[in-house]
Amino acid sequence: MIEKLTGTRETVYHPDNMPVRLYINREYEDYPIHWHMDVELIMPLEGMYTVVVDKEQYILNPGDIIMIPSGEMHELFAPPSGKRLIVQCDNSLLNGLVGIDSISGGFYPCILSRQTDKAEYHQHLVSMLKQVADEYINRPPFYMISIEALLKNFFVIAGRNCLNLDKLDKSVVKNKQHQYIDKFLHICQYINEHCTENLTIDEVATMAGFSKYHFFRLFCKFSGVTYYEYLVKRRIMYAERLLTDPNLSIVQIAMRSGFNSLSAFNRNFREIKKCTPTEYRNMYNSSCIQQITVKNAVGK
Repeated sequence: MIEKLTGTRETVYHPDNMPVRLYINREYEDYPIHWHMDVELIMPLEGMYTVVVDKEQYILNPGDIIMIPSGEMHELFAPPSGKRLIVQCDNSLLNGLVGIDSISGGFYPCILSRQTDKAEYHQHLVSMLKQVADEYINRPPFYMISIEALLKNFFVIAGRNCLNLDKLDKSVVKNKQHQYIDKFLHICQYINEHCTENLTIDEVATMAGFSKYHFFRLFCKFSGVTYYEYLVKRRIMYAERLLTDPNLSIVQIAMRSGFNSLSAFNRNFREIKKCTPTEYRNMYNSSCIQQITVKNAVGK
């Protein structure tokens, strides 16, 4: 399901600002050549599925897994019937792995693990994706922490066993094409880690090696939003975690999240989350109470 396609760039919308989007795809629909910032994982559950990456065709059978890294052009072709698990996750989950820079070229154009290989690691990958789906669909307490942990472990196992190490020295031209993308992926990762600080566009543009105005235009083209929109969204995501702490006041959370005023925090939070910070906190508390009540009732 492509919700917004600008040229060949897909803008991936994550529900509730979660770093992961997951869905069970049953549509008899092909997706034209496109790319996005997210890392995409596809595993057919019923029937075959055809994926074209870098002009090479991969026919997937149930239980096969393909991992398409950020920025890679690909097409998807669906059979008349079937079902597949598709996960799109923020590239920061992969970029956050220590030492990933030196081997990132090995992830291109894709990583493929097949059921027919009968490898022990493949069963681990299948199991982890199913656990991710279970956490995402049922949403027990701390489900997002669990999903992030599962996906990071997935990337580690896939990297150790499926990495295209033989292509690292043969893909100089290909890697050159991804240097531009990699630069902005790292910039986004830096913003994610320092979003609560006073990050000016001049500072980040200098870090990227561009003029302020050139950076502003390129960042918007790359991410689909302006630098300021991206920064504010990350601050709101940070604030969401703080709102689960009942010992922190709304004012304290606003300041810790990088906003210079309570009014700016309230305005941006409402615009993105469609509710006030206080309403969000109350909904979170109510959800926790309901989960505890259900758990106690089941225990009895």
